[in-house]
Amino acid sequence: MNYHTAIARYNQWMNQNLYAVCELVPEGDLQLDRGAFFKSIQGTLNHILVADQIWLGRFTKQPFTAKLDEELYSNFSELRAQRELLDRTIIDWAHNLTPAWLEAQLHYTNSSGVTRTLQHWLLVTHMFNHQTHHRGQLTTLLNQMGYNPGVTDLPAMPEFQMSGERGAGSGG
Repeated sequence: MNYHTAIARYNQWMNQNLYAVCELVPEGDLQLDRGAFFKSIQGTLNHILVADQIWLGRFTKQPFTAKLDEELYSNFSELRAQRELLDRTIIDWAHNLTPAWLEAQLHYTNSSGVTRTLQHWLLVTHMFNHQTHHRGQLTTLLNQMGYNPGVTDLPAMPEFQMSGERGAGSGG
């Protein structure tokens, strides 16, 4: 498994875990403004989805236009279904990345209207890091509400577990 495939799979695994915890939270609590960058848990989940769709659209030359704080799905079940679909799409896409494509440059305009040209590898890494950044905010909010998001470390992902090591703690 290469880096991009591994991190795409990690993001899917963490999103599945996080959405499973969020499913335990009353929907009204998911939508409550908790002072996060995108206000609520639901708002943050929507933001991650929007940003991933924007980046994937740039990479695949199939533009996706939405505002970064746009609520695409107010219904948690619909949001979860779209997240699951997008995660599978990202994994399939990551399997097809080539060294030549990763070294090539992407010319794009960001949400602030700034035009940039950067290598694909950096921008793909950013897309995955962006998810991790906001999931960290979500795990904090959930933990503050009394919900345990579980272990979030990359080595805890089932693909990397050796027999007898499951549940060995959360330390990196």
